[in-house]
Amino acid sequence: MKIDERIVNIIESAGIDVVLSLPCNLLSGIMAEINSREIKHVPLCREEEGIGIAAGVVLAGKRPMILMQNSGLGNCINALMSLTALYEMPLLILMSHRGGEGEQISAQKPMGAIVPSLLDTMKIGYKSISVSEDLDTLDVDIKETFEQNKIFAVLLKRELWHEAN
Repeated sequence: MKIDERIVNIIESAGIDVVLSLPCNLLSGIMAEINSREIKHVPLCREEEGIGIAAGVVLAGKRPMILMQNSGLGNCINALMSLTALYEMPLLILMSHRGGEGEQISAQKPMGAIVPSLLDTMKIGYKSISVSEDLDTLDVDIKETFEQNKIFAVLLKRELWHEAN
């Protein structure tokens, strides 16, 4: 099974109702797989727009997820902290972890280096996934995110897709 298909199977079986996304070449396979399923997919223009829509999804009794590059985290910090975190709304964030080893776009490197520290500072739990075995507990993480009304981020490293090929 392809890694993208496995990730979407986990998301789907965890009851994610709405996926909000921004473009990223690493995440394109996940987006294509989502579009082939019954999961509602909403493309976004900006990350903070997704935070507002996700809040509405939660208030409607559904489970949202945002799919974006880690560089987009900087664009939505205020919305995450002053809306989602403040009002204890659950949100799953799946991010491609750009800027690491093998990254060819130098503009991705600064944010890629600080994202884990930034998540720690914001008191947002996260896990880094670089091999397929790391996906084995993702369903538990998603379940806890919604049971505990918290924000949880998953950093999908470039190696995850290289391992699968």
